[in-house]
Amino acid sequence: MADVGGVASDRLKSFIERIERLEEEKEALSGDLREVYSEAKGTGFDVKVMRQIIRLRKMDSSDRSEMEELIDVYKRALEML
Repeated sequence: MADVGGVASDRLKSFIERIERLEEEKEALSGDLREVYSEAKGTGFDVKVMRQIIRLRKMDSSDRSEMEELIDVYKRALEML
């Protein structure tokens, strides 16, 4: 295809199609994740806690330690400990 109004049609179409495929894959993965969480919940695990653990595992250990220390400081300030 030729340029239309200064836009490379082939290139644009390629990007759009790639994005559409990735969106479909993302939707399928979201369904798979829901299924795994549902299965875990069905066996007695707390899904909210599991999600938090996953967030913590993604963090750098020093960032995680810093956050945990700050949470402890805030808890003490609010007399929660």
